[in-house]
Amino acid sequence: METSLTALRSRPRMVIACVLIVLAAFTVEARRWAVSTPPSIQAKSSLPTRAVLTETAKSLIPMPPDTPSAHASTLASVPGGMLAFWWAGSRESGPDVKVYASRWTNGKWSAPWEVASRESLGKALGFGVRRVGNPVAWTAPDGRVHLYVVATGLGGWAASRIVHMVSSDAGARFETRRMLPLSPLFNTSVLVRTSPVGLADGGWWLPLYFEIGIKYPMLMAFDRDGEPTRVGRIGESMSTLQPAIVRVSPTEVRAWMRDAGGEQRVQQALSRDDGASWEDLPSLDLSSHNTSLAVIRLTSGEMLMLHNHVGADDSSRSTLRLSISKDGQVWRTIGDIADGKDGDEFSYPTMHQVGQELHITYTHQRQAIAHHTYRIATGENI
Repeated sequence: METSLTALRSRPRMVIACVLIVLAAFTVEARRWAVSTPPSIQAKSSLPTRAVLTETAKSLIPMPPDTPSAHASTLASVPGGMLAFWWAGSRESGPDVKVYASRWTNGKWSAPWEVASRESLGKALGFGVRRVGNPVAWTAPDGRVHLYVVATGLGGWAASRIVHMVSSDAGARFETRRMLPLSPLFNTSVLVRTSPVGLADGGWWLPLYFEIGIKYPMLMAFDRDGEPTRVGRIGESMSTLQPAIVRVSPTEVRAWMRDAGGEQRVQQALSRDDGASWEDLPSLDLSSHNTSLAVIRLTSGEMLMLHNHVGADDSSRSTLRLSISKDGQVWRTIGDIADGKDGDEFSYPTMHQVGQELHITYTHQRQAIAHHTYRIATGENI
């Protein structure tokens, strides 16, 4: 889904000029959106406690027939269970790729159903859609499920737009609400991948990333009705994307990013003013060979990261490692939830806590979506 900066420099000067125009226009638009103040979330006052995870089950989510490729899952809670979304088809960017969903109820996944396709999105938006990509889901306090789907017209992923869909019946049916207003030039070159973060007033933050030549992480705020209120950039890096965001306190917010540069380490940024401004931090001593990661804060206060570790005999996505931290800086390995040989792929993880249970999904060999559940024990319950 990426276009390297080196490749961009080899293109005609006209393409570079177009990129500069897009960036300048986006900067102006971002400043306009950033006028309002982002809402806050209530933080726990207790100190983090040690959490222990015990795996209780693992399986593959049922796939639709005749779809050999699957990727990019996301999770959302609904009454009585949970929903998983992902894309599947013949191959990434294939014309037959669609977004599917499955429901987790009583310890089992349902048969999948179709949520969005090139044809359905094109009909709803009133213009042609060439390809469909990453979905990201969020359940609002009123029970509506908001689904954000990457879609392109002409060009590759760098020409992507984000389609906002909403379901009022726990994911059974979705209506297309809008394309997100992210750029004055056709809203292109912005994608989604990682999970939203809830806010105290019922709104949420949606992590985004810009990708056309350079790459950088972003954040868009929504009110409790799902209306966008502001958008801004995270840090100054031009080679990071797919931010995973966690609130540490009422004012401190941290983000960890996929590294698309040469350092090949998990990148991070810090906000001390509730997401209004960000500073880049030194990278972590954790591998990130251009692969997506997931981070959540447990109700105990500790942070979990699911990321691709690269060892001596690993390729970039052959080992998926779970790590834990109290401060977001020092991470301890819990274990590898998927470990294969060179060339295997276990990637694009998502985590979701429901009570004392942790749910994890990830891409399994680009052929299916794997699901693991863990029991979380903390403090005197260990």
